[in-house]
Amino acid sequence: MTTFNWTVDAMDCYPQSQGNADVVYNVHWRCTGVDGDASASVYGTCAVPYSGSKFTPYDSLTQDQVLGWIWSDGVNKDETEANVSNQVNAILNPTTVTPPLPWSATDEV
Repeated sequence: MTTFNWTVDAMDCYPQSQGNADVVYNVHWRCTGVDGDASASVYGTCAVPYSGSKFTPYDSLTQDQVLGWIWSDGVNKDETEANVSNQVNAILNPTTVTPPLPWSATDEV
């Protein structure tokens, strides 16, 4: 079973906007899935709107709050997790393999 971890890697800000400092406008996010020794991740960015009405100072933001922004502004959580899960499953159950070449045996006489 794949377990998922969502993180915010960085946030791009306007130094000043509508009377506020460090106003986030773009979020860099990552979703990582792990099943045993297999792991895969998806990285993306999401623009977030700012209206000025419900401003949270940058140093008071939480990762959960920012993840909520991206999920409500275009990042489909379920689809992203399904994509990562498919990648993990492909690692665990490969449909193709690349074995070593038969003439490059390590046991030479």
